[in-house]
Amino acid sequence: MLLNSNLIEGCIKKDRKSQKELYVLYYGYALRICLRYTKNKDEAVEVVNDGFMKVFMNIMRYQVEQSFNSWLSTIMINTAIDHYRKRIKQLEMDELNEQHQVEDRENILSNINYEDLIKLVQKLSYAYRTVFNLFAIDGYTHEEISDLLQISVGSSKSNLFKARENLKKMLIENNQAIIS
Repeated sequence: MLLNSNLIEGCIKKDRKSQKELYVLYYGYALRICLRYTKNKDEAVEVVNDGFMKVFMNIMRYQVEQSFNSWLSTIMINTAIDHYRKRIKQLEMDELNEQHQVEDRENILSNINYEDLIKLVQKLSYAYRTVFNLFAIDGYTHEEISDLLQISVGSSKSNLFKARENLKKMLIENNQAIIS
């Protein structure tokens, strides 16, 4: 997507038409990012809208020489993480404190298409889904995840392990349903 500098200037001046144009232009891209972190499309739309509010509030910080997609992606991921942090308070603390050893990344994605994987990932709990996305898809380390989500490294590893186990079970169930 080629971004017009006049569009950015209009957004900096809080021009509603420019804001709407930017929103429409990048809505699909932002939604794809947020769907990885949320339980369903409605929640993803909420995160996207919150993210665009941050974009419009901070558009003057965007530097033209920087990729707008990267800048927007960072805002959307951070907004999804903020959304997650609000939800984490509702989760059982015991779930977050369990410790498990986890082997290095394994590729459970190779036999499933992207849309089917997203549907399965969305079925995971907030904690599992967020850690799985950050580690397996976005490439964050457990230490980085620990800092971002304000959880222990052990909890990050535990949540990743459990997310993978749940995804494997769902994949097996899906494959059996297809075969039957």
